[in-house]
Amino acid sequence: MRDLRFDRRSQRHTQRGAALLTAMVIVTLVTTIAASMVWQQWRSVQVESAERALVQSQWILRGALDYGRLFLREDSRNGGSDHLGEQWAVGLAESRISSFLAADRENTDDAPEGFLSGQIVDASSRYNLYNLIDRQTGDIDPKQLLVFKRLCEFAALSPALADTVAQGLRKAMLAIAYQDADKLEKLGGEEGRRAAPLVPQTIDQLVWLGLDAGTVERLRPYVTLLPADTLTPINVNTASREVIAAVLGTDVGRADRLVQVRQRNPFKDIGAVKDAVGNIDLGEVALATTSNYFEIQGRLRLEDRVLAQRYLVERSSGNEASVTVLFENQVAGVELADPDAGGR
Repeated sequence: MRDLRFDRRSQRHTQRGAALLTAMVIVTLVTTIAASMVWQQWRSVQVESAERALVQSQWILRGALDYGRLFLREDSRNGGSDHLGEQWAVGLAESRISSFLAADRENTDDAPEGFLSGQIVDASSRYNLYNLIDRQTGDIDPKQLLVFKRLCEFAALSPALADTVAQGLRKAMLAIAYQDADKLEKLGGEEGRRAAPLVPQTIDQLVWLGLDAGTVERLRPYVTLLPADTLTPINVNTASREVIAAVLGTDVGRADRLVQVRQRNPFKDIGAVKDAVGNIDLGEVALATTSNYFEIQGRLRLEDRVLAQRYLVERSSGNEASVTVLFENQVAGVELADPDAGGR
């Protein structure tokens, strides 16, 4: 006959075990829910802090644009040629701005280390790739294609690259003028328009035309993309020797001598350039001694985070000069520690 006392003890042990297991499950659920709530709250705080930091950074970098506009307008009022000895060409050295990031200047101990720098680059010192395409017909300009081929050679790139870029730009620019029946026919109809690449607006976007990142970096110091309706000349007072040599159709050595001449005495007009270049015919060469397009660059460094803003602007001439932003883009990233810079 079974022992009833043993059965009752066994039943009590089973109930205690079930209760303990239930309690452990409840504690685990409560802990999980609490941890999730804490994580959600932490995430909200982090997102809000990041958004606030981004807004502050953009506000500070906007100051770089104001700084650039001020110098470019003042330079336009002074008149004359544009060269690298002018005030606008002097970059803004990296300056600490941490004290401006806190509402109270007395409480800056916890503020991040902030440094602002900037510079103005003459966009007309580089070859405008849009010059490769005739704006009226949408065809490749053979003379400009030859200029770009020479520039590719000076940049240690294959001249065949010029054909690739020109063909890609031609298709892209014909595609945006598809309402013109003649240009649509040149593109190959609707099928050709759908296969055409987008028109690049920045140098990085040249990869849309089939270039790899390494080739783009090789071209970056020498080319630009200026949305002008006509052929844009390069400024001989600010262009590199490679760009000058490509446009003039001469060797880099002769262009370097031209650079040395302008360092001593910047060219005031094309007449002075003709006297310096000698027997080179400048009749159809796109040269100038003034500039209308500039790139204003601002760089903000907060501890190891870097935020850079670039503005492509067009400046009108005269006493009432205006500076209009044509395009802007932002680059963010993390700056790697430089072992030679003492940890900066």
